[in-house]
Amino acid sequence: MRFKSQLFALVLSVLLPASLAALLAIWYVYREEQASKETSLKEAARTFSNLVDNELRSRQKILRTIANAPSLASGDLDHFYEFARKTAPTPDTAVILIDPSGRQILNTRLPLGSELPTRRNASISELMQRNGADAALVSDMFFAPIGKRYDFVVQVPIIERGDIKYFVVMGVDAAAVQALINQQKLPENWLAAIVDRKGAVVARSRDPEKFVGRSTDERLQRLFASTTQGVTRSVTLDGISVKTFYHRVAASDWTVVLSIPEEEITRSAFRGAGLFAAAALMLLILSLLVARKIGAKVISRMQRLEAAAEALGRGEEVAYAPQGLMEIDAVGARIAEVSNRLVSSQRELERRVAEAIADTERAQRALLQSQKMEALGRLTGGIAHEFNNLLQTLSTSLQLAKRSGDIERIHALLDTCSKALKRAKVLTGQLSSFGRTQDARMETASLHKHIQEFRQLVDNVLPAGIKLTVELPEEDWPVTIDPTQFELAFLNLVINAKDAMPSGGTIRLVVTNEHDAAPAPGFARGDYVRASFTDTGIGMSAEVMAKALDPFYTTKKVGQGTGLGLPQAFGFAKQSGGTLLLRSTEGQGTQVEIILPKAEGPIKVPKSVGPALSLDTEASAGTLLFVEDDALVRESVAPALESGGFFVIMAESADAALACLEAGTKVDVVFSDVVMPGSLNGIDLARIVFGRFPNIRVVLATGYSENRVSIPGVQVLAKPYDMADVLRVLKRSGPA
Repeated sequence: MRFKSQLFALVLSVLLPASLAALLAIWYVYREEQASKETSLKEAARTFSNLVDNELRSRQKILRTIANAPSLASGDLDHFYEFARKTAPTPDTAVILIDPSGRQILNTRLPLGSELPTRRNASISELMQRNGADAALVSDMFFAPIGKRYDFVVQVPIIERGDIKYFVVMGVDAAAVQALINQQKLPENWLAAIVDRKGAVVARSRDPEKFVGRSTDERLQRLFASTTQGVTRSVTLDGISVKTFYHRVAASDWTVVLSIPEEEITRSAFRGAGLFAAAALMLLILSLLVARKIGAKVISRMQRLEAAAEALGRGEEVAYAPQGLMEIDAVGARIAEVSNRLVSSQRELERRVAEAIADTERAQRALLQSQKMEALGRLTGGIAHEFNNLLQTLSTSLQLAKRSGDIERIHALLDTCSKALKRAKVLTGQLSSFGRTQDARMETASLHKHIQEFRQLVDNVLPAGIKLTVELPEEDWPVTIDPTQFELAFLNLVINAKDAMPSGGTIRLVVTNEHDAAPAPGFARGDYVRASFTDTGIGMSAEVMAKALDPFYTTKKVGQGTGLGLPQAFGFAKQSGGTLLLRSTEGQGTQVEIILPKAEGPIKVPKSVGPALSLDTEASAGTLLFVEDDALVRESVAPALESGGFFVIMAESADAALACLEAGTKVDVVFSDVVMPGSLNGIDLARIVFGRFPNIRVVLATGYSENRVSIPGVQVLAKPYDMADVLRVLKRSGPA
C-alpha cells in the first residue's frame, strides 16, 4: 500500500467508527419509532374491531328484546309482527321469524300472511352445524334478492323448556357497517376495511361502491382464517403496496383491516437518517481534504525515495540527496550504500557467468561431436561389416566361376551371387527406410490383408514355445505404406520379441482404430491406426532403451543380429507419416507401437502381373534414352536393354539428356535415374519432358531419394530392379 493511501486509512480509521456508531444509533431510533408506529396501528385495528363487535352485539340485543315479546309467547302473530317492525333499528331492517325446520313464519319486509319461502341463509346453516343452533350467530355477507343489496343476517334462538321453538333473524344492510368506517375520519391514504369469514369485503373506507362484495386474495384469506390478529405486507385491491394490520371481530369472526403505505411509516425515520448521512459524508470529505494537504509534503519526499529505490532495482548507482526528514533520509542513505555494493557484485557476477557459459558451450560442442562420431562409427562399421561379407561372397563366387569350366558349377556360383544380391537388397532397404520417404514403394493398402497374409511366414519363424496372437478391429482402415517395409518391420519386431523370450512366451499384436485422437506429442488430432506389439520377454534397461533406435546398435552376439531391426521399424513408421513408440521395463517385457495416419483414398487393389519378358528378343521396341551417372550401371544395364529390343542412347546426366532431346534426337522412352549430379535430377527431367515432349514416355528408377515423385503418368522403379520387370514396364510405356 502506498504511503498516501496509509494516511487516508489513518483518517478513515478514526472517522469511520464514529460514523458507524452514529448510523447504528439512527438505525436503533428508526427501528424503535417504526415499532411504536406499528404498535399504535395495531391498537387502532383492535379498537376498530371492538366498534364493529359492539355494533353487531347491539343488533343481537335488539333481537333478544323482540324474541321476549309477550305477543310471541301467546301466539299473537299480528301484534308480534307490528312489534318487530317498530323495534327494528331502521325501517329497511327486516325481522324474520323461522321455525326449527327452516320455514319462515313472518317477514317484516313482506305483508303479514304473504307466502314465504322455506329457505335459510346458507352461511347461517354452516355456522349452526359448526357452532350449534343455540348460539347467537352473524352470517357472512350475501346479495339479497328481495332488497337488491348486500346484506348479512343476525340470528338468535328462542328456547322454551330446553328446546328451540323459533329463530329470530334480522336482515341488516351492509351499509350500516359502512357508516362505522365513515365515522372514523381516517387519513386519505389510509385504507380501512371489514371482511367476512370468506374474505369478501363488507365495508371499505375508499371506493366502497366499487369494491364491496369483492374477495381479497387467497393468501390474506388463509392468514385471517388462521390468526386472530397480526401484521403483514400486501397489495390492496386497487394495486397499492401497503402494510396491513388486522384484528378479528369476536362476535362474528369477521376481520377488521387497516392498511397504510409503508413509505408513510418509514418516512420520518428515513428523513433523519438521510440528514445524518449527509452530515457524515461532509465530515468525511473535509477530513480527506485535510489529510491530503497534510500528506502532500510527506508524499513528495517519499516519491523521491521511491525513485532512488527504482534506480537500485535497475542496478544503477544511486546518488541520494537528503530531504530534511530524518527517517526518510536514513533509508535513502542506506539505499545509496547498497547500490554501490550491488553494482560491484553485478559486474563480478556477469564476468563469472560469461566464463561459465563459454565453458558449458565448449563442453556441449565436444559432447555433441563425440555422440555424432560414436553414431557414425557404429553406422559405418555395421555397413562395412555387412557389405564386406556380401562382397566376399560375390568375389569368391566370381573367382571360382572364372576358374571353373563346369556349367553346372558356374550356375551354382551365380545362384550364390544372386542370393548375396538379394541380401544386399534387403540391407539397403533397411538403410533407406531409416532415411526419408521413398515414393517408389508407397501405396494405399490394407493392414489387415498384409498381416493375415504374412502371419504364416512369421509363425514359421517362431519356435513351439512362443505363441503369436493377432487382434484386428472389425473395420479395415486404409493406410499409405510400403508393403515390403511393413512386412519387414513386422518380421523384425517378432524376431526381436522371440530373442527376448528364450524360455518361451506370448507375442500379442493388437490393431486399433483411433478416431479424432492425438496419439503422440507433435501429432495433430485426426484418425490413426495403432499396431501394438507386446511381448512377455526380459525387457530393456534404461541404458539399452536410450540406444535401441540407433542403427547397428545391438545387444546380440556377433553374427546374430545387425542392429537394424528397431531402426528399420522406426524408419518405416516415419516414412509412412507416423511414428514408433517404445515402452519397456526390465524383467516385464516390451511394447512397440507403430502409429500410422488413416489414408484418405481407397485401398489399392493389386493388378495382375503378366508373364516375364525374355531378355533375348530381336523385336524392335523403339529408341530409349538411358540416363545414368554410374558407369558400371550403364555398362551392365545397357546391353540388357538392347537385348530386349531397344536402340539405346546413353547420357551421363539429366542436363546431357535434355541437351540430346533439344538437339532433335528422336526418342520413344526416357529411362532415367532420380539422383544425379548437375543442375537437374531425374524428377526435374521428367517434368520437362512431360511438359515439352508429351509424346515421349518417362520411367524413373531410384535406390534412395529425398524427393517425392508426383508426376501423372510417370512410373517409378526401385533399385536394384529385375531386368525382366524393367523391360515389361518400358515396353508398356513405349510407342503404341
